[in-house]
Amino acid sequence: MISGRGGPGRGGSRIRPPRRLGIQSGSKSEFDQCWDQLYQGIRDIHDRNASRLSFEQLYRVGYKMVLLGGGDRLYDRVRDFEAGWFADKVMPRIAAAITKNLVSITLDGAPGVSVVERRAMGDKFLRVVRTAWEDHNMCMNMVADILMYLDRGYGQEHHRPTIYTTAIGLFRDKILRASLGATGSNYTVFHIVNATIIDQINMEREGDVIDKALLRSCVSMLESLFETDAENERERLYLTTFEPYFISTSHDFYRAECERLLREADASAWLRQTQRRLAEEAERCQTTVSPFSEQIVASVVDDELVAKHLDEFLQLEGSGIRAMIDNDRIEDISILHSLVSRVDEKVPALRNALSLRVMELGLEIEQNLKNTDFSIVQGGTAEEPSGDTEKPKPKPLNAAAQLTAAAIKWVDDVLLLKDKFDHLWAVCFDRKAVVETALTRSYSTFINGFDRAAEYVSLFIDDNLKRGLKGKTETEVDIVLEKAITLLKHLNERDKFESYYQKHLARRLLHGKSESQDIEQEMISRMKRELGNNFTQKFEGMFRDMNTSRETTEQYRSHVRGLGEKDEKTIDLSISVLAGNNWPKEIMGRATGLLADTRSGATYPPEIQQLQKSFFEFYSKNRNGRVLTWVGSAGSADIKCVFPRISGKATGPLSKDRRYEINVSTYGMIVLMLFNTVDEGEYLSFEEIQAATNIAQADLINALTSLSVMKPFRILLKEPQTKAPAKAGDRFTFNREFVSKTIKIKIPSVNASNRIENDDERKETDNKNRETRKHVADSVIVRIMKQRKTLAHTQLINEVIQVLSTRFKPEMSLIKEQIESLLSREYLERVDLPDGSPTDTYIYKA
Repeated sequence: MISGRGGPGRGGSRIRPPRRLGIQSGSKSEFDQCWDQLYQGIRDIHDRNASRLSFEQLYRVGYKMVLLGGGDRLYDRVRDFEAGWFADKVMPRIAAAITKNLVSITLDGAPGVSVVERRAMGDKFLRVVRTAWEDHNMCMNMVADILMYLDRGYGQEHHRPTIYTTAIGLFRDKILRASLGATGSNYTVFHIVNATIIDQINMEREGDVIDKALLRSCVSMLESLFETDAENERERLYLTTFEPYFISTSHDFYRAECERLLREADASAWLRQTQRRLAEEAERCQTTVSPFSEQIVASVVDDELVAKHLDEFLQLEGSGIRAMIDNDRIEDISILHSLVSRVDEKVPALRNALSLRVMELGLEIEQNLKNTDFSIVQGGTAEEPSGDTEKPKPKPLNAAAQLTAAAIKWVDDVLLLKDKFDHLWAVCFDRKAVVETALTRSYSTFINGFDRAAEYVSLFIDDNLKRGLKGKTETEVDIVLEKAITLLKHLNERDKFESYYQKHLARRLLHGKSESQDIEQEMISRMKRELGNNFTQKFEGMFRDMNTSRETTEQYRSHVRGLGEKDEKTIDLSISVLAGNNWPKEIMGRATGLLADTRSGATYPPEIQQLQKSFFEFYSKNRNGRVLTWVGSAGSADIKCVFPRISGKATGPLSKDRRYEINVSTYGMIVLMLFNTVDEGEYLSFEEIQAATNIAQADLINALTSLSVMKPFRILLKEPQTKAPAKAGDRFTFNREFVSKTIKIKIPSVNASNRIENDDERKETDNKNRETRKHVADSVIVRIMKQRKTLAHTQLINEVIQVLSTRFKPEMSLIKEQIESLLSREYLERVDLPDGSPTDTYIYKA
């Protein structure tokens, strides 16, 4: 607020009584004579002739007029003088600057006028207003000094505003609120002032140059004036009249600009234009308008350019959020986040758009997987052969290798997708928690929407732990393990993953295919930290079994050496003693576990039977009551084979004996040793081999197929010689003409446990998994009720869900079904009311 120097702000100064004035006697009263003298002084001040005035003398005149009891008349006469001055001297100049063109341009929005003409007319009018305001303000400061005693001796006592406040208020009432009826318009000067300032601001928004200092002076005038002489801080003319108009016209301006940007359909241009507009408005409020309006006008930009049409800009084809994500437009996404955060800190529209895109890309990964042919090696060289050399044919992959390739591709694509959005989250979204939550939820949704996710994650880990980590640094290994844990955290069906991982880990441990035992242990340690001790209990048991087996094997070898028996044909035994509860059923025998026919076991060669007996005697010395069941499907054997020279061959490898060390499955070893007693050219039928070995038919088919079908490993000849698997009715003989370039040969095992599940088997697996989940749910319900004794239905459901969620996503129907089952089996009982009607509360009975 601007106060005259004669206002209350001068409190504390002491006013001395003036010396006696020389007033001439005559017809006029003494008060009128004083007024004539004071009137002339005030007029000289307004005419800019104040240099010849004696302000002390004029002060004495005003002082005496108050002492004469004429304070009210003096107050009114000064006010009337100022009103007359405005009417006679000021208003004509302002009215002359208000032309019809100015009114039609600023208030009526008349088109067809150039920017230069608009700016010139506006500048001329605002300069006249500014000059009138500054002259009046300067004059009233002088008059307030002269009439200081009027405010002290009269105004305060009668609770009237200072003479400065009243005179300044006259500018508001007599100038700004003056009607323009003489120009044929119903507007006031105030309307013209507001509209002209806004017109100048809009010209600057459109890129033209304006006089910012002139606009700032006019706005400062409005900040200094109030609605009434009471000068309430909340009733400044700027706040009550100009700012609402400024905000309203800003809405109109930016609404039109947003519509134009939508027509251009370029989200990147929209982002940068909005960012530029916010910066411009902030600077404009500091230099041209008023800092009071900075936040309000920024909210106008947020509302019109961002909030109202955000969804439309996000969905623009080729430049919206989808294009930004797909084309890694980091800067655009960063600007988008900063703008949307201004509207809503939780950025719901942006979160939803990101989540939707994550799930769309996740479904694309799944679709691409279905459209990819994994029967040949992926990523092979595409070089053209030179000269007449034929282009090598792609190496076909077996079913298990195809499954692994598909799993690795799916996992790699999912991890790349997650890395992409994690990078966006860190760089563009300032690691905002609500965005992270939305992304995590969308990852989980599409990952768990893929029905083979658990199996593929396990295969990815299996492939890396077998061969994928070879040659990698410790840091690279840590990255792979962390990626696996990241995917595992998103899986809902962790019980399925546990089943697959148990099977894959068993193969690595039993067949010695693990790249590093330390890395295996680290993987399990990370699982334990993330999922708890119960999840890794069986895995740790498998490692304990293997460690114990190594110790047992060394003890047995020492025991054999201590017997003193030396024989070149002594068989070296490495044995794995496995606890059945820790190992998967597929490894321990057939898919349904250790059935009676498996427990009876195959008929091993006499040499092996003697070895088994020897080990059992050793093992039973300190372990009374232990039962050992030999599982031939899980082991392997190294056999030294001699292929005799072929008579009639003078040159070449067939002209001499050939010695090879062949690694086969345990069942393969049993089959091969049968042919030690078969004469040259003699055949054994499938039925004869089965009768002699007592190997289950499915396992025998696998063993014979691996030994007789694949050409590089054809130790046996099959009749008829086809590529079809061995079957009943086929005949087999020893392939005496077998030749290999290598001394050590590993026969690939065709193992049922390595075979891919077909659709029917997968359904059966899912059914078995559901039955297992029922048992798990039963145990959880019983455990909770045993501890709580009495529990309401809803609370029981919630606690069961909380416990089961660590293993799989429980279905409500399954939990209710198991509660009913436990009720029927009398583990639980419903609480009845006194009238016999049941409640939704259970008690534990068993």
